[in-house]
Parts: sequence; C-alpha cells; structure tokens
Amino acid sequence: MIERLQSIENKYNEITSELMKPEVLSDIKKTLELNKEQAELTDVYNAYQEYKRVDEDIISAEEMIKDPEMEEFAREELKDLTEQKDKLIKDLEIMLLPKDPNDGKNVIIEIRGAAGGDEANIFAGDLYRMYTRYAEKQGWKIEVYNEEQGEAGGFSQIEFLVKGDNVYSKLKYESGAHRVQRVPATETQGRVHTSTATVLVMPEAEEVDFQLDMNEVRIDITRSSGCGGQGVNTTDSAVRLTHIPTGIIVYSQTERSQIKNKEKAIKILQTRLYDLKLKEQEEELGAERRSKIGSGDRSEKIRTYNYPQNRVTDHRIGFTTKQLDRVMEGAVDEILDALITEDQTRKLRGE
Repeated sequence: MIERLQSIENKYNEITSELMKPEVLSDIKKTLELNKEQAELTDVYNAYQEYKRVDEDIISAEEMIKDPEMEEFAREELKDLTEQKDKLIKDLEIMLLPKDPNDGKNVIIEIRGAAGGDEANIFAGDLYRMYTRYAEKQGWKIEVYNEEQGEAGGFSQIEFLVKGDNVYSKLKYESGAHRVQRVPATETQGRVHTSTATVLVMPEAEEVDFQLDMNEVRIDITRSSGCGGQGVNTTDSAVRLTHIPTGIIVYSQTERSQIKNKEKAIKILQTRLYDLKLKEQEEELGAERRSKIGSGDRSEKIRTYNYPQNRVTDHRIGFTTKQLDRVMEGAVDEILDALITEDQTRKLRGE
C-alpha cells in the first residue's frame, strides 16, 4: 500500500511542477487536463500526508516515553495517535480500491409502475419525487426524457437524466424492484395493499462508450399520448425508435419539437445499448452485474417501503430505518451510504 501511495504522491508533485511552467499555463486545454488529473489524486494525496505526519508523531511519542517526566503524557498521546493511524489506514485502503469507470457519469433512470395497477403507478411517481428531492439536495439537475402518466396519478413509466458530479457512484445501487405497503387512496376498507415499481439506473452513454448505427434504427413519428389536459402534446412530434438487432424500443414525447424528442430518444437508446453491453461484458467475466450489492437486475426485490410502520428496509444488506417520511422527501443518504460501505467492505475482503 505504501508503495502505491508513494507513487501517487510522486505523480501529484510532478503535476504541481508541470502546472508552474509558463508554457503549460499558457495552454488552457493542457492546464485543465492537468488540474482534472490532480483533482482525482488530491483526496488520496492529502490522506497520505496526514498518515505520514501521524507516523512521525508516533515516533516522537515513543521517544518521549523514555523520559520519566513525560512518560504518562506520551503514553496517552501514543494511544490517540495509534487510533488515528488505524483509521487513516482503513480510509486509504478504501480510497485505493479499484474505481468503477462509470462512477463519474450522469445517469438515466427509468421507473415503471409494476404489480398493483393504479397504486403501482402512484408509487412510481412517489419514487420519482424522492429521487428529484435527493438530486436537489446534491445540487444535481433533472431532465425528463419521456413520461407516460398514470390515469390515477404517478407514472406508468418515466425516464429522466440526472446530471451532476459522480451521480452514478451514488445511485447505481437503486436498480431493482421497490415494494410499497400502504393503504391506497382508492381503498374503502382501510386494508394495506402491496404494490411494486421497478427502477433501472443506467450510466449515461457517451460517444466513446457506444456508437449507435442509425442504419439499424427504425424511426416512427407519432402523436403524443397522455391522460388528457392542457399538457398533452397534440402535434405529431412524439418519436419512437426501434433498434432492429436487439428489438429495444424507446419513446420520447416530452418536447413539442420533433427534433428535440428524437435527440432525447437517441440518448435513451444509446444508453440502453451501452447498459446491455456492460451486462454482457460482466457476464462473460463471470462477475455479478456492476456491484456485489445485488445483481442490478430490474426484477430483483431490493427494498420495502412500509407506510403504517414508517419503515424502509433494504433487503440486500438487512438495513432498516424508521424514517420513511424523511426518505420519501429525498433523505436517502443513510441508505445509500450503508450500501456503499457494505460494497467497500466486501471488496476489501476480496469477495
């Protein structure tokens, strides 16, 4: 570990030296590239500097123990410093874990109402609201690419882009079936019903990730569908794309412009095909999809939202919180942090 940290320190210092050269400072592109590269090393570099400082202080404390007048103070100091060092080692081990190359990407999320009819669609809308609230807290931006509203509210399907820093690293564990237990507004007997909505989180595909051959795509222009009202687009501007080799169909109707809907549909299709490519690659390697925390498959039941008990349980790691009301307002940090920590712990164990 120390050899890797020393190598990172050397690289960080090399970049610092490069950034001080006049010919580099006058090259904006080069400067931006170096600043970005250095930023990726900064957390590890700073943690290693702290580790070295603590290590030096431990040596000094061990010397002080030899002085009878300073022994008691030095032993107390050594105890604190040793605890600091142990924590720093654990932090550095996590920082040095192999990074998921998609962690820095934006994501496209698809939420669908599944089992439970109208109530499932309403819950899909609740999940969309939960993610938008969380995105707001993170300073991320949301852009809806496609939506099909449910007759009683919510969405039978909605696809949206979440744009910001390291979005995929936080939201990649959300793919799967989300189950809700509550009394629906339409229930007259006060009985608790169980419904599900599915979530699929995909890293946004860029040109370098997947080049879409438009000769393999059939484009259909249709009239937007909806549940009525002023918001429904009545022009023939909705775009449906069919990827002939895979049979994947995507749809976009949120814009009044046919061109903009086509652009969004292409982005969804490109991302879906990139996601498919990732899945195939990982299956070839015999690895679970993306993470050891669940398979990432839409059908896997990952979480239950129990309204009568104000409880949320993530079944993959056995995590429960009794703050469902706050979670639905976007306070999902505690759940996501628990998933990330468990994932890191399993990787450190070499699983």
